[in-house]
Amino acid sequence: MVKFMIVFHKPSQQAAFENSYNDFLALVERMPNVKRRQVSSVLGSPMGDSPYYRVLEVYFDDYPQMQGALNSAAGQEAGGQLNTFPPGSFEMVFAEVFEEAGGHTPTP
Repeated sequence: MVKFMIVFHKPSQQAAFENSYNDFLALVERMPNVKRRQVSSVLGSPMGDSPYYRVLEVYFDDYPQMQGALNSAAGQEAGGQLNTFPPGSFEMVFAEVFEEAGGHTPTP
């Protein structure tokens, strides 16, 4: 599984961000082959305040499906909406996902 992550920095104008973000999210939801989507609202960090505001993760079965979705008409439209955000206000990465149930290592 792979995911496309967009990390948004704290907006200077929160209402304008929310409007653009909601428009963007509606377009992302139309992209093909999306397995799931996860949105995280950042509360802070162990060091105190965080420069990040929201993280959007869009999951796909594999890299070719992700590329196809991003290159689709819906993906291109979402990319156009993403370009309405101020320059430098977000970061994008692709990541391979490894998931494991639990969260602890059993002791012998």
